[in-house]
Amino acid sequence: MFEKLTTEKRNSRTKNLDMMTTKEILTVMNQEDKTVPLAIEEELAAIENAVETVIKSFENEGRLIYVGAGTSGRLGILDAVECTPTFGSPPEMIQAFIAGGSKAIIKAVEGAEDDNELGMLDVKALSLTENDTVIGIAASGRTPYVIGALQYANKQGANTISISCNKNSEIGKISNIKIEVETGPEVLTGSTRLKAGTAQKLILNMISTAAMIGIGKVYENLMVDVQATNMKLIERSKRIIIEATGVDYETAEIFYLKANNNVKAAIVMILLNCSYEEARERLNKANGFVRKAIY
Repeated sequence: MFEKLTTEKRNSRTKNLDMMTTKEILTVMNQEDKTVPLAIEEELAAIENAVETVIKSFENEGRLIYVGAGTSGRLGILDAVECTPTFGSPPEMIQAFIAGGSKAIIKAVEGAEDDNELGMLDVKALSLTENDTVIGIAASGRTPYVIGALQYANKQGANTISISCNKNSEIGKISNIKIEVETGPEVLTGSTRLKAGTAQKLILNMISTAAMIGIGKVYENLMVDVQATNMKLIERSKRIIIEATGVDYETAEIFYLKANNNVKAAIVMILLNCSYEEARERLNKANGFVRKAIY
């Protein structure tokens, strides 16, 4: 089985990796990494389908669930966790599970990824519905933990999507939508935290960001639903208001406070010269889309 996986094959360009200079190692790694976006380009249609599916889930109050093991699981967690501060989404809206549980985030839990039932049990606890979308992530495309989660999700009528770095993957065969980016042999044989991991990270970025744009979390190219939980993000919020409206810093600060730290409301208040109450009403009618609220 493994000999058929391109992610497990030896890279002919790096068979003398242990004899290369540091510069040579870095150069070949850089050259190999450049191939990843081109490989992803071949799967843009599938990624588009995935984004549209996630948007529909969100519009119907469904959730996005990432499931993976090892590097794949950690990348899912990274994407899920960062959506809350970036887009102001509730933590339960995008969740992630890793084989072996939270302890596997910082330390490998041997054997957990081989447990099909464990994957099933992890997502079973979510009480999945047809409005949810489960994305299974596995570079090899054959991780039992991920397969178990996807199989259970299918039984519950949830939407299923797979992300793998090999064609004709096992998880692709059981998913509604399959994203199979063939990143090829790694610089270090079998180390899929390299090109395969990079591909997965880029795809997850694309899916979550495009889906959030699709439900009104962005105005122009500004993260207007940013959750200001620290000084840096408070200042970023004010800068977003400035960029969106053209006002000076002092004015942005005044309206930010008048809008109860709601960036969207502050922008609408400034652009339409209206009250906070009217801004909120317009945003509610526009389902949170700033552009629709101001026209």
